[in-house]
Amino acid sequence: MSRRRPAPTLPPAQLAVAWQSLSLLLDYPDEQLLERLPLLREASRQLPAAVREPIRDTVARLERTPLTELQASYVDTFDSRRRCNLFLTYFAHGDTRKRGVALLRFKQTYLRSGYVLEPTELPDHLCVVLEYAATVDQELGWGLLLDHRAGLELLRLSLRDSGAVWAPLVEALAATLPPLRGDEWDAVRRLAAEGPPEEEVGLDPYAGPSFDPALATRTGSAQDLPMPVLPGDRR
Repeated sequence: MSRRRPAPTLPPAQLAVAWQSLSLLLDYPDEQLLERLPLLREASRQLPAAVREPIRDTVARLERTPLTELQASYVDTFDSRRRCNLFLTYFAHGDTRKRGVALLRFKQTYLRSGYVLEPTELPDHLCVVLEYAATVDQELGWGLLLDHRAGLELLRLSLRDSGAVWAPLVEALAATLPPLRGDEWDAVRRLAAEGPPEEEVGLDPYAGPSFDPALATRTGSAQDLPMPVLPGDRR
């Protein structure tokens, strides 16, 4: 029997502003993002300090860094490091056949709300999930984030340890979510020790919100679904 999901502690209006801001700031940097930075700084004023200050710090860093440098750093951070990627199902399923099933579940969730992705978008990209949660269905989006809480925590720790420009943004995201539970910490420790799976062994895709790791029986040869590299294609 699954446990009841914890409810958000922030009011819906603040969650919407926080998640939409983080969706924009975690996306591949371009001229449009730079033009939006003053608006994002102003919007952050209505957020609690634990969410507001990381956003404002990141906005300031983005403003004083040349765009070409930001773009190169973004690709190096998110497209070259397995533990610092923005595709949530990759943490649980890596390059395995199970990842395709997990992606389908994201799409089915979106379709329940009448939300249709662009052809270039993958449904588990963190920016897509945050935009969906902020602007389409906050309840279902909350569930998607909680279902991948362990992966988000590994992303937070990995970005923090690398000193990436975007590290404070995932800190801000974590501040909108409930604290990790004991079994979720177990999943984080396993992910930190082993990294995303490369074969048909890993976290059970049917584990639910608690994200409990379980060994799976391998049947047949694996069909690789590699981590996509789509900088700039999301919008």
